[in-house]
Amino acid sequence: MLKNLLMFDLKFWKKVSRKLKSFMLGIATVTLCTVILASCTKAEAPLRVGANVWPGYETLYLARSLGYYDNTPIRLVDYPSGTEEVRAYRNGEIEAAGISIDQALVLAATNPDVKIVVVMDFSNGGDVILGKPEIPNLQGLKNRPVGVESTALGAFIITRALEQKGMSPKDIKIVSLGVSEHERAFKNGKVDAVVTFGSARTKLLAVGAKQLFDSSQIPGEIVDVLIVRDDVINKQPKALQALVDGRFRALDYLTKNPKDAAIRIAPRTGVTPEQFLESLKGLSSPNLQENQKLLGKTDPSLLNGVKRLSQVMLENKLLPKAVNPAPLLDDKLVKQVKY
Repeated sequence: MLKNLLMFDLKFWKKVSRKLKSFMLGIATVTLCTVILASCTKAEAPLRVGANVWPGYETLYLARSLGYYDNTPIRLVDYPSGTEEVRAYRNGEIEAAGISIDQALVLAATNPDVKIVVVMDFSNGGDVILGKPEIPNLQGLKNRPVGVESTALGAFIITRALEQKGMSPKDIKIVSLGVSEHERAFKNGKVDAVVTFGSARTKLLAVGAKQLFDSSQIPGEIVDVLIVRDDVINKQPKALQALVDGRFRALDYLTKNPKDAAIRIAPRTGVTPEQFLESLKGLSSPNLQENQKLLGKTDPSLLNGVKRLSQVMLENKLLPKAVNPAPLLDDKLVKQVKY
């Protein structure tokens, strides 16, 4: 009987031992999967890209619409203005942004990690100053209320426009307006003129606003670019390259299939497809080869233009300190574009 009891105990403990090993193996497996999952999640952190409604940035959204960013951790984040994008970049809420070159300079003055990796467009009439029909010219704005997004591109445009007529912002009444307020403030009579662009420009011209100035009168000075944090180029190289590849692929699609591209883009911009295509006439978007030359500085026109812009901004106290633009221009990504 003792022998039978010992045999039972031995079988019992063998069974317990097998179950214990199985249990421990299960815990180890779960732990390993958790670690792997955590690592994957960390590796797949989204590349957050800020942009506002401007025709030159819409190729990013077109790329998304066409599926070029599928299965890639790219998240496009909408902002009402470039000013909000600058704030989001400083607060670490986004890793990249489509902004104007003057805003890139302002950021670079306090954030040395800024890199310009794509030249999105040159504004060649897309940014405007619109006035009431009875105002004959820029000189007619003297002592009148003018709506300006005073902390961003608007301040630069109004300063440069008035300079050409021997005036300064002190000669007008600046009314600080967010981009979303431009159309309403003009129609309600809160301002007699407004510095604006995009859908507001299109809609106000359609109801009789008079164009007093546009960016074609300061060629090469208003440039829209894609900026990224320097460390992101190393931390998220695949997502970032996919972002740039998709953008140029979308630009090519827009060139070859403008009507379909406009149908995809227009709902987001608040205008008709026809109006969107019309708005493209106010800008020029450098292709891949042109980007490679501009950012690689073999074509020095961008570098020289940004140097002049920096000086103008300094003189008008729109820049806190001098910025050397040469280190900002980075052609690594455009040199590797494949699509």
